[in-house]
Formats: sequence, C-alpha cells, structure tokens
Amino acid sequence: MNIVLFDETSAWENLLPLTFTKPISKLRIGILTIDEKWKLYFPKSSINFLSQDYLSSCFACEIINSNTFINATILPNESLVSQISTLKDGEGISGLAGLVAFKGSQEAFNAFKLSEAKKVNGMVDNIEKVYELFQKNGTALISDYELITKNRKSKALSSSVTVIGSKDLVFLEEGAKAEACIFNTKAGPIYIGKDAEVMEGSMIRGPFALGEHSALKLGTKIYGPTTVGPHCKVGGEVNNSVIFGYSNKAHDGFLGNSVIGEWCNLGADTNNSNLKNNYGNVKLYNYKEKKSTNTGLQFCGLIMGDYSKSGISTMFNTGTVVGVAANIFGSGFPVNHIPSFSWGSAEGMETYSIEKLFETSEKVFERRGLTFGVKEKEMLKEIFDYTQLDRLG
Repeated sequence: MNIVLFDETSAWENLLPLTFTKPISKLRIGILTIDEKWKLYFPKSSINFLSQDYLSSCFACEIINSNTFINATILPNESLVSQISTLKDGEGISGLAGLVAFKGSQEAFNAFKLSEAKKVNGMVDNIEKVYELFQKNGTALISDYELITKNRKSKALSSSVTVIGSKDLVFLEEGAKAEACIFNTKAGPIYIGKDAEVMEGSMIRGPFALGEHSALKLGTKIYGPTTVGPHCKVGGEVNNSVIFGYSNKAHDGFLGNSVIGEWCNLGADTNNSNLKNNYGNVKLYNYKEKKSTNTGLQFCGLIMGDYSKSGISTMFNTGTVVGVAANIFGSGFPVNHIPSFSWGSAEGMETYSIEKLFETSEKVFERRGLTFGVKEKEMLKEIFDYTQLDRLG
C-alpha cells in the first residue's frame, strides 16, 4: 500500500508555527509522530507526505496509480485502520474532520467530492489546534504505549528505582537507564526509549514518554501527561508538555502546558506562565486568523517553533507563541507573539540574520552527528520570506 498523508491548507495554517518546517503528520503527540503511528499500523506500506510545495525537498512524496490518501491530522485506531484497509479505488470515507481517507490516483483524489464519501464508523480523533498537542497528549500517549509494548517485555528495572503503582506500567527499551528515581504509574504508564537515561533523584508521574537517546537531568520533576522526544536533555520542572525532539531544556525552570519544536534550546531558568492572574481563558496567536483567539483553556503556556532559543532567565507570559528561528533574551516579559526570525527582548526585536542562523545550526547539527545541508537552508529561506510581513507588523 502506498500511503499519502495529505495536509489541507487550512489545517496546516492552524497548526503554525509548528508546521512551518514540517508536514502535519510529522507533529509528535503521545510517544510517536503521527506518521510513525500510521507506519506501526501499516508496517509494509510506504509513507509519503503531501504538503506545502516548499517542504517537498525535505519530505518526499511518491504518488503512484493507486494510493491511499489519509488526512494528516487524523490519529489512527484499529477500527479506522480496518475501514481504510477495505477501501476500493474511487472510494472515500469522511467524518467531522472532513475527508478522512480516499483510495485512488491523484487525479481521482483531486476530483473527489466530499458528498460522495461514506461516513466513517466509530470515533475519529484528530489534531486541529496547536494546543491540542498537549491537551490530547495523555490519551495519545496511553494508546501509543499499548501499541508499542504489546506482546513485548521491558528491560529489567533497577532495584534502586521506587515505583508507586504498577511496575507493569513501566517499560524500558534496550539500553535505557534509570537509577534512584521515583516512577508513579497510578495516572498512566511510563515509557523510556532506547538508550535514554533518567538520572538520580528524578520524580515522574505518568503518563510520560522519554524518547531514544534523551536524558532527564538530576532531580528533574515531571508531571504527566508529558512527552520528551528523541535526542533531548531536560531538567527542572515540566508539566503536561510535548517536546518534539533534538531540543534542550537542560536546567532548572518551569515549562507547563506547552509545545516545543525541534532544535530549540531553553536557557537556564527559563520559565513560562501557564495560568493568568485572573484565572481567565487564555488567548493564543493564530497564524490563519492573524490575531489572538480564545482557546477556551484556563491553562496554556508556550508554543515554540523549530530552531528557536531563549537566553538565561527568560520569562514567557501565558499563551506565548514563538515562531521559527527566534532568539529571545533579556529581562521582562516579551510580547505574546514573537514572529519568526526575531532577535531581541521585551525592550524590542530586530530581524535575526538568516546567515547567522545557518552558522549556529551547522554547529548544532554537527554536535548530533548530523549535517545541516542545502535542503534545510532552502526551506528556511522560504519561511524567512513567507514571514516577513509578521516582522513588519
């Protein structure tokens, strides 16, 4: 089966700034990214990404005569996978999220009318807003945990680890290490990925996932549902947040009800507010609407796009959105929407030189044994041009 995870433009815009640098299906929720979830259900299928044109060089899309097109915002489940598996060429299914899936050629997919689709049976969950990534993270994390660990045995847990609740809800992959820490599984499972480490004194309440090659520093405090993706270093206090991967919050400071993209770094003692002083609903900048909109949430913290960084002791106000490749530092609270490629503090922002970004990114990638190449540079140049009006306005 040739699976094509497609982004509808309106959905992609609603999920900015996280989707500036990736298709929707590369967003992480639970343990896995959305495309990784589909790959687990369809292990013999190839996964392709149909998104914005400028992303195609980094995220390939091979389309053949007969494809299974799946809405990239959709989170899979067994019932939905079964329905998609039985689709015939020219057939589609729909739900509250619009078109869920269609089988056929690209020409037929482009011409297909939603009114011709059959109604999906059962529940379909999807991601429509950036804050839903932390809001729905608990359900997704438990679902991923059950899927990943089914009929598998965890690595033995060290006798120095204290478990409150069931030890059967702690799963360590090969090479994972955890010593002299506390795991509480009463609210949900705890998953420690391959070659990841939980250092001494850390206290974790599930549901929680730590990606491969990631580390929780000494004395880290985690309140679930929280996900730390692969190749991250995290310390301090974290509550109900998702950190995608290749990002660091290595020191003390609070992160709550937040989503942090890839290749980000939060300086020592960076803190965010996740609750307004008047306990009112939090507003969040929406790139599609080009204004702040009411989330309906009482708790909502920081949304940070890829490649962005904060300096030591940075403070973020409730409901702050930081774009791609921003660099924030200094005292005081910066504005609640920091455009992409901004450099500065609460006292003012200027445009961050894209050449300086490239220099820094090359060093950061090199530390991970990776190459920051031409494709990444071209993609970021497109985003730089796309977001120019945000910086002017």
